[in-house]
Amino acid sequence: MRKNSIKNTRLNEEVMKELSNIIRNEIKDPRIHPLTSVSQVEVAPDLKTCKAYISVLGDEKEKNDTITGLKSAAGYARKCLAQSMNLRNTPEIRFILDESIEYGINMSRKIDELKRKEQSDGED
Repeated sequence: MRKNSIKNTRLNEEVMKELSNIIRNEIKDPRIHPLTSVSQVEVAPDLKTCKAYISVLGDEKEKNDTITGLKSAAGYARKCLAQSMNLRNTPEIRFILDESIEYGINMSRKIDELKRKEQSDGED
């Protein structure tokens, strides 16, 4: 299976959906922030590994605690994933903190500030 094949794309989406359900409903670790979402999943073509990009709405301590909690629950998440999906191999899950949403929000805020500044300078 190639990395960008239709089958791999469908598998990535299905694993992302199942993994977000597992994080939301199955894992009961108090370190995991309630506003945690799976932004992207990349399953290797050989189905051995999986990178799960996690987005957390909170401060740095909450982000680090959430990633620590998810890493400690990775085995349990893999077991739940194996039970819910019929795969030849269940991938080993690596959780990676994704800050692209927060970066986009900050850039949008800066652009809005520049627009307001230009408008206020134009009025003067």
